[in-house]
Amino acid sequence: MMAAAQIHPTAIIAPGAELEDDVSVGPYSLVGAHVRVGARTRIGAHCVIDGHTRIGPDNHFYRFCSIGGIPQDKKYQGEPTGLEIGAGNTFREFVTVNTGTVQDIGTTRLGDDNWIMAYVHIAHDCQLGSHIVIANSVQLAGHIHIGDWAIVGGLSAVHQFVRIGAHAMIGGTSSVRQDVPPYMIGAGDSFRPVGINSEGLSRRGYTPADIQVLKEAYKVLYRRQLNIEQAIEALAGLQSQHPAEAAALQTLLDFLRASSRGIVRP
Repeated sequence: MMAAAQIHPTAIIAPGAELEDDVSVGPYSLVGAHVRVGARTRIGAHCVIDGHTRIGPDNHFYRFCSIGGIPQDKKYQGEPTGLEIGAGNTFREFVTVNTGTVQDIGTTRLGDDNWIMAYVHIAHDCQLGSHIVIANSVQLAGHIHIGDWAIVGGLSAVHQFVRIGAHAMIGGTSSVRQDVPPYMIGAGDSFRPVGINSEGLSRRGYTPADIQVLKEAYKVLYRRQLNIEQAIEALAGLQSQHPAEAAALQTLLDFLRASSRGIVRP
């Protein structure tokens, strides 16, 4: 038998809010009228969950989170834009996540099992995958896309419309102004790649052969003085020579072909 939601007497749940079984809401928190909260999600003390926000199961919001606030965008005119959060995410103290804007797809999204540390800001229209780690005080501007398993180090700032590829690792206090391809590791102001995130890839099941081919791909992209079109052509050739590692290279190729801001450079 499912347990009913546990609501502290000082919490305010607006009429129309939908809380599934086993949800807990701590002291002095507020849940808005257009919010849906999935089963077993925990909302700590002094949180505000607002906007047209959909939250999946098993999320944990620590105290003082502000989730589903309106965009910090002067073009926003009160449109009913949204926020969608998957399952099993952790939001530490003072995290802020805004809803989307009609200038984009209208919805900010986070996937599953992300770890969002204290004082992180996730702006309007950001699209985050799953298994991402965003360390303390990272600031994400609007329209940013981050792929699965990426890590963004503390006190980093990411420019609007930037894309960070899957398995990339951004060192702390970095300033990221252009797209970071998948698998890259680096840091700096401005961010500079220094190689492939070999250790992270190994932990996630990539084979030694995959990692070796991706190291070759890094050399193609950054050591041969090629422009992006030439690099894509050379990487496609590398992929044809290594069919067993084709999937890993395809992720990189798809990212490069979709880049509009240009990619970071050493």
